[in-house]
Amino acid sequence: MKTPKRLQSLLEEGLIDSVQRQLMSGKEAQVFVVRCGDETRCAKVYKEATHRSFRQAVDYTENRKVKNSREARAMAKGSKFGREKQEEAWQNAEVDALYRLATAGVRVPKPHLFFEGVLLMELVCDADGAAAPRLNDSQFTPEQAHQHHASLIREVVRMLCAGVVHGDLSEFNILLAADGPVIIDLPQAVDAAGNNHAQRMLLRDVENLRNFFGQFAPDLLQSDYGNEIWALYQRGALTVESPLTGRFERNAKPVDLRGVMREIDDARDEDAARRLRMQTRE
Repeated sequence: MKTPKRLQSLLEEGLIDSVQRQLMSGKEAQVFVVRCGDETRCAKVYKEATHRSFRQAVDYTENRKVKNSREARAMAKGSKFGREKQEEAWQNAEVDALYRLATAGVRVPKPHLFFEGVLLMELVCDADGAAAPRLNDSQFTPEQAHQHHASLIREVVRMLCAGVVHGDLSEFNILLAADGPVIIDLPQAVDAAGNNHAQRMLLRDVENLRNFFGQFAPDLLQSDYGNEIWALYQRGALTVESPLTGRFERNAKPVDLRGVMREIDDARDEDAARRLRMQTRE
């Protein structure tokens, strides 16, 4: 097996001792099993921006910080420099989210370092010590489905309490480790408070879990944990220990349209008065 150029740098720096095998290859990255002293870890090698298609939805990158205005302009224009910086920001988002969530106690692979486009982290293993399979490759009894679903709903809550929404959570980016599910693949993770699409993404994440486990435990298909979780979060009442029922009652009270219009008119009048004061001072 030919060692990727980016892994060669880690070998030369002594950060890894050997490359064992390739574990998987996706559109954005390749994952390899590597040895670091007495430990076996995995190395996620991001593909260079020129070697893969760029399909990073603006919904995910909304309000992500850019170092300076030059980089922002280049990213907006789609120049080569801009694509490189966009790629760098995309990678950093996953690294930052991984460290943030690991610190918060979320079940994600333990990160070790990020060096020149390579994320070195824990190798998640099954009961036999082999690389853990993805959730979609497994079958469950109704009892197991309920157990894993409940566990993952708790992880979604823990993530949200840490201010993060996965944004693309499904059976394809959850590993079934010896001690339960582990969440992976976080480049599209968004800040719950800073992204206007966070609610929609969280509801979709929870819906994906419901639909997958509902294949094995059909009663889960009637649950609505997503709206229940988000309602608690909006009220500032969500904690990692919040009791959840899976039920959510929507407010059927009709909207006071006249009241809303009055608020808009008052805000418009207040803004006009402010502008007039500013002109008078000038």
